[in-house]
Amino acid sequence: MLKTLCLAVTFLLLLTAAAPPAAAPSFRIAKLHYGGGGDWYANKTSLPNLIRFCNQTLSTNMAPDEATVELDSPELLSYPFVHMTGHGNVLFSDAEAKNLRRYLMGGGFLHIDDNYGLDKFIRPEMKKVFPELEFVELPFSHPIYHQKFQFPRGLPKVHEHDGKRPQGFGLLYKGRLVCFYSFECDLGNGWEDLGTYPEDTPATHEAALKMGANLVSYALTQD
Repeated sequence: MLKTLCLAVTFLLLLTAAAPPAAAPSFRIAKLHYGGGGDWYANKTSLPNLIRFCNQTLSTNMAPDEATVELDSPELLSYPFVHMTGHGNVLFSDAEAKNLRRYLMGGGFLHIDDNYGLDKFIRPEMKKVFPELEFVELPFSHPIYHQKFQFPRGLPKVHEHDGKRPQGFGLLYKGRLVCFYSFECDLGNGWEDLGTYPEDTPATHEAALKMGANLVSYALTQD
């Protein structure tokens, strides 16, 4: 009996030694911590769910949990995709606006998700970052809607607020989309755990995740 147990343990150790080690994550995405008192920390389960979905469907190798990064941090420049959300007030200092501009001009990508109420705050703050640019609504033919998943009618509608249609706005710097702003959509709510919002269906959750995967895919592959 002891001999059999020893052989079994030895075999298990050999299997463990032979198994290839799990690949270390290639990169991490981040949630933006901004000032002004708004709830930048909203939707706690959204990014982990999106990361898991992207790793499964796009074969990305992202770290399973997002980082949190502040606007004036030099670490901002190390994230290829940064997500920003909230309902309330947003305030960028001059130094923060300058660092965000540097990040976006240098190849970074910012996704702003209006969690209802963000619009009147974020537009003037992004003007500090790019005074020369205006948000423009992207046409449904834009590649961001046609990555792995097809959205011929643009953003999916996750939650209803004011009876407005969902819109995807962009800031384009020298022809490159540096910021995508999802408005009247609640995309990040759709990424959260099923059951967080009882009215959300599995189909709504899946559509939101697919659109989120398109954002990540586009951010990682655009020129």
